[in-house]
Amino acid sequence: MLEKNKLDRINALAKKSKAEGLTPAEKQEQEALRKEYIEKFRENFKGHLSRIKFVEDLSEEELAAIKRKQN
Repeated sequence: MLEKNKLDRINALAKKSKAEGLTPAEKQEQEALRKEYIEKFRENFKGHLSRIKFVEDLSEEELAAIKRKQN
């Protein structure tokens, strides 16, 4: 995930944008931070999706191992 200071900066720029508006430099910074945030989000989301297994696709041995772990 994105570093905490970058997330804080994104939130600060969003708040300032609503309150008083941003300078052109701040708009560019905001756009770059948002782009980086979206890239990290997609990367993490793809990682989560790649670890999902459908029960229909598992072999009998894999299903038995999962059931043993649950008990």
